[in-house]
Amino acid sequence: MKLAVVGGGSTYTPELVDGFARLHDTLPVTELVLIDPDEERLELVGALARRILARQGHPGRVTWTADLDAGVDGADAVLLQLRVGGQAARQQDETWPLECGCVGQETTGAGGLAKALRTVPVVLDIAERVRRRSPDAWIVDFTNPVGIVTRALLAAGHRAVGLCNVAIGFQRKFARLLGVAPEEVALEHVGLNHLTWERSVTVGGEDVLPRLIAEHGDAVAADLRMPRSVLDRLGVVPSYYLRYFYGHDEVVRELRTKPSRAAEVAAMERKLLSLYADPALDEKPALLAKRGGAFYSEAAVALTASLLRDTGDVQVVNALNDGTLPFLPDDAVIEVPAAVDARGAHPLPVRPLEPLYAGLVANVTAYEHLALEAALEGGRDRVFRALLAHPLVGQFDHADRLTDALVAHNREHLAWA
Repeated sequence: MKLAVVGGGSTYTPELVDGFARLHDTLPVTELVLIDPDEERLELVGALARRILARQGHPGRVTWTADLDAGVDGADAVLLQLRVGGQAARQQDETWPLECGCVGQETTGAGGLAKALRTVPVVLDIAERVRRRSPDAWIVDFTNPVGIVTRALLAAGHRAVGLCNVAIGFQRKFARLLGVAPEEVALEHVGLNHLTWERSVTVGGEDVLPRLIAEHGDAVAADLRMPRSVLDRLGVVPSYYLRYFYGHDEVVRELRTKPSRAAEVAAMERKLLSLYADPALDEKPALLAKRGGAFYSEAAVALTASLLRDTGDVQVVNALNDGTLPFLPDDAVIEVPAAVDARGAHPLPVRPLEPLYAGLVANVTAYEHLALEAALEGGRDRVFRALLAHPLVGQFDHADRLTDALVAHNREHLAWA
């Protein structure tokens, strides 16, 4: 079984490789190819990947290359974890929206749109090359914004499923708080990528969410950086990213007075790459846990195994709505539990979504539709309309100024600009 990782020079990669090593019985990888244009980083990460597999006695072979076509040739699955423009572009995404009093974040709001515009054309080009070299390969997208990128891939007819680590992170956190094994915890996770709520937490056939909030609400709220009252009054657990909606103005004030997350991550990456260069290091370092992407490896292994081994088991993924949420278009991409087999991801039935959540989901879905149009067709007016539709922007003057700023900061990545 050959797997290719596009963006293999990422500091995330050792987390992924560690999962492949530990879960060999679930996903018996024989060849892992890391693909990245940054050959210096690729050399460091690739060598560490080999040492991680060797330490754990994994029989698979690790290679790396800057040649995308050669790397994906004959692959059974291709994992996408790229960042167009690197941390420098992320730094911009997180700062210039603040000038208009709007949240600066890399996956939502104006910054998220900028990332989508940079990323979608690149991902579609990669996917076309995968289709030519390995027409039966599955594409697993971990590249943000996952919902928009996955929608672009599916609209173009690619064999693709989107993946986020929010749901598996909640599952592991709740299992720890409840004192049960993670596989005993089933989540009613519903919404869009980075816009989801846990409406029930089932253990042994019982919904324990009310007890979880009553007994552990303070700990959960602290991790979300939201008031405990949000959990108590709503009776659900929102994803961390709902903080940008439920506490937007507070977040903007906070972001204006502290270093950006991009700056923190860039400093962390420098330290990680220094650690990776140590030929004695043969396991993922503890610092990597602070980089983000917790449990990404477990989620990626499970999803890839289900696609390639036709298991039909249930996982939270990003897939076509296709009537699951009847108030959304069929071609919208939603994030819900789905049965995953060799034909793809098939969302399970979902209870009707309450108006409080359905309204926001519908609004952001409309934005994502317009964002994808802007990414595919370009043009200042399309960018403006997407921003005007976004609930974190939504004002004519803000959308106008943010459009100018987005184009100015991303001109080198926008062919039409």
